[in-house]
Amino acid sequence: MGISSGSTSRPSGRRARLKRSQEDSANSRAHVPCREGDGSVNGAHDENVFYPHRVASLPSYVPRPVGRALNAALHAGLAVVDRVGEIAPGTRAAARFGSFGQGTSIGFPPATLMNTGAIHLGSDTLIGRHVTLSAGYGPLDERDLERTLVIGDRCVIGARCSFAAHELIEIGDGVWFGQDVFVCDASHGYRDPHMPIGEQFGAHAPVRIGSGTWIGHGAIVLPGTTIGCNVAVAAGSVVRGEIPDHSVVAGVPARVIRRLENGVGWVGAHGDVREVLDGRIGATG
Repeated sequence: MGISSGSTSRPSGRRARLKRSQEDSANSRAHVPCREGDGSVNGAHDENVFYPHRVASLPSYVPRPVGRALNAALHAGLAVVDRVGEIAPGTRAAARFGSFGQGTSIGFPPATLMNTGAIHLGSDTLIGRHVTLSAGYGPLDERDLERTLVIGDRCVIGARCSFAAHELIEIGDGVWFGQDVFVCDASHGYRDPHMPIGEQFGAHAPVRIGSGTWIGHGAIVLPGTTIGCNVAVAAGSVVRGEIPDHSVVAGVPARVIRRLENGVGWVGAHGDVREVLDGRIGATG
């Protein structure tokens, strides 16, 4: 049976469902404010609305002035917490250290501070947040700990570094550490196959790091290591053994890749002359 020319047909079946879905989606978007800077729905966003994608913990939305005030108050509060929580000369926490030099500070929050009476910090040393400074074998270590972890003057220690000194870790003046550096003077043994390795202590050997040295991000310094003065340790290196003054080490295990020779300048690991700092910066090799 035909359809008269004056009638209007409605789409049916799959096309009809698709059209209704598109119409419903458009209607729902018409009642939802767009994200800041979107402009895809209803033109520009409402300047008087503070949108939840900026502060996930707020209700569905709050007035923009309230959101800005909360944001400012939060950051002001964090700044106060940073200042108040910092360990500096004159605080009770600093008084518990074996010594705590003038101008030295430990950022808040620290990670672990253990047996601080055996930890000695020089002057003008800056220690970042989440740094572990540990002396001895635990909080119940009954030995007469005195100078187990010693850090000199004008050192800079990046965030999340960890110093685990069981017998002795000694760091000179002006030593800089990148973030996430680990220094330890003890390891675990595995002689007894029936005992958990974590309960077996291996060799203990002092660690000494000379003045003016720089330790790159994520480096590890193992027990028994002696690093000379003005040494550069590349990021991610694992250092063990004796490293001479004025050298550059890198790798796992770390090896000397450059060293300074008197009267010659900086040379490669095998003695070939590669002047890098002798007035002509930029040489490669």
